[in-house]
Amino acid sequence: MRKLTFLIFSAMVMWHGVVAQPEKQKQVLHIIPEPVSTTVLKGSFLLKPNTRIVVSGKDVSGVASLLTQMLNAPTGYQLATTVSKGGQEGNAIVLRINSSHNAALGEEGYTLQVLPKQVVVAANKPQGLFYGIQTLMQLLPPVIGSHTVVKDTPWKIPCVNITDHPRFGWRGLMLDVSRHFFSKAFVKQYIDEIARYKFNVFHWHLSDDQGWRIEIKGLPELTTTGAWRVPRSGKWWSFAPPQPGEKATAGGYYTQEDIREVVAYAKERFVTIVPEIDVPAHCLALIASYPELSCTQQKYDVNPGSRFLKKEINNVLCVANDSTWLILDKVFTQLAALFPGEYIHVGGDEAHKSFWETCPKDLALAKKLGVTIQGGLQPYFEKKMHQLIVSKGKKMMGWDEILHDGLPTDIAVMSWRGMNPGINAAKQKHPVVMSPWGQAYLDLYQGDPLIEPNTYGMLRLKTCYDFNPLPDSVDPKYILGGQGNLWTESVPNERQVAYMTWPRSLALAEVFWSPAGKNNWPDFIRRVEQQFKYMDAAQVKYARSMYDPIIDVAKGNNDSLNVTLASEIPGVDVYYAFDGTNPDNFYPRYTGTPLDIPKGASEIRVITYRGQQPIGQQINCPLSLLQQKLDKKIKREMQQKSK
Repeated sequence: MRKLTFLIFSAMVMWHGVVAQPEKQKQVLHIIPEPVSTTVLKGSFLLKPNTRIVVSGKDVSGVASLLTQMLNAPTGYQLATTVSKGGQEGNAIVLRINSSHNAALGEEGYTLQVLPKQVVVAANKPQGLFYGIQTLMQLLPPVIGSHTVVKDTPWKIPCVNITDHPRFGWRGLMLDVSRHFFSKAFVKQYIDEIARYKFNVFHWHLSDDQGWRIEIKGLPELTTTGAWRVPRSGKWWSFAPPQPGEKATAGGYYTQEDIREVVAYAKERFVTIVPEIDVPAHCLALIASYPELSCTQQKYDVNPGSRFLKKEINNVLCVANDSTWLILDKVFTQLAALFPGEYIHVGGDEAHKSFWETCPKDLALAKKLGVTIQGGLQPYFEKKMHQLIVSKGKKMMGWDEILHDGLPTDIAVMSWRGMNPGINAAKQKHPVVMSPWGQAYLDLYQGDPLIEPNTYGMLRLKTCYDFNPLPDSVDPKYILGGQGNLWTESVPNERQVAYMTWPRSLALAEVFWSPAGKNNWPDFIRRVEQQFKYMDAAQVKYARSMYDPIIDVAKGNNDSLNVTLASEIPGVDVYYAFDGTNPDNFYPRYTGTPLDIPKGASEIRVITYRGQQPIGQQINCPLSLLQQKLDKKIKREMQQKSK
């Protein structure tokens, strides 16, 4: 019997030509997000012009078509797709639906086996196959991302065994198209990019004070007025308001046919679109279109990015106005028909209630309900919105401000003001998506503000990577997953969207997909650097901020100024100069001890090197800025002590 077993094994090795290797895959593979289990084998599979894509099982043809599209463009091949006839398929990539359900894989998991003569991607569902081919693409040379034919490239795939499935079911990214409008073609491209890293939710922020972006039949003013504002360029919130007679020519909107096209495109890539119409606040574009919906019923302009006081310009809907609910019913009826996903996001954040306090209708409603304007009118609004959404056959989701006692528990809460609102919502048995601004807001700075495009706050790559959407204190069944959010006040064009998205969304992709406890920061950075090569080939812009030096300030004796330097990633040296010259690797290297300021110095210049090569941007930092930073630190410390 042992002899027979040995002969069978020997025959398998001869046909497949592989044996398992020790745990060295970390230095061979660069997959993001990190799979659950990976074993590197000897050998490789060579993709050839006559390689076949073989399908086995129901509903596989769509995934096969996407795979051939991705492979044909850079290789110049015309790979054929055939139906499996059973048995061994040589020189083939086999996409197979499991004949018996593999419970460990669930609906989105897959197995991937690459052997010298055959590649097999197997899954319980087509979406699992889709994620399997995304991993397969990362095993090919980086130029596989090219949109044009790359000649003289051996398309080798290393032999591996991979078993993989996601940690969370909700793996989302949000794009705000209200503050700046982005074309339908770009939105589809963005969906391609996020699907490549196994995100499965695209949250589409379609309305705000600065623009209404979706056609609603029977409400033409939303797109003739609400979708347009006067053109401005520069620093957001500094723009002059519309001037008398100035034409509103900046903006745009998606027709319902556009929406259907994007929804279908996303569905093919197993991405669910969650539309957001933000109410009752952030409604200035809606109110500019239909002034009767506000408490003042005054005519306002769509905001072009000017700072405005909410006590002077009303961007909040009148809750007690019948017209409000007639229009909302029409909007959400059409929204529900256009988007097949189970959730509709209704916003609910940052509702300034001062106009309700002076509105006779809202005051009368609050008195009738026996509630205060400040504490009770928004909960009433949210419960009524819930009834409206449910009547359309959908589930309601909103930002964490919607959370109030007595809110129906089927309403999902997206926690943005830190983790605590999400924890509280989960303890009240609400479904929760964790999206805290300090770990998941992609519109924040990702490097030193001295050299980054203007925005606010700070969110470095490592902070994203250290994010854990599942607190120990809650029942995991209430945490749907996590999401990164890209608000676009300071993101005026499509290239900047990509710059702010990558690589921080690579970190979020791994947080949302890979098993808990498997994070490895140095290895993640190694894999990120390989992914940059794929992005280069695909002409996707990304930030290199992780290479730049970090300049901070420490308190010396008698509150004096000391400078501290650091690198965000391992294996990088930091060099500096106080004398006004540009440092290189022959200058003093920072060793970890806070630096005293030489007399007369007014600036520190800092640069990072890896070995003998500069790797980050040079930062020239006035010491006066560091002094201001230290003063703020000291002030915060004193305030904390006084408490």
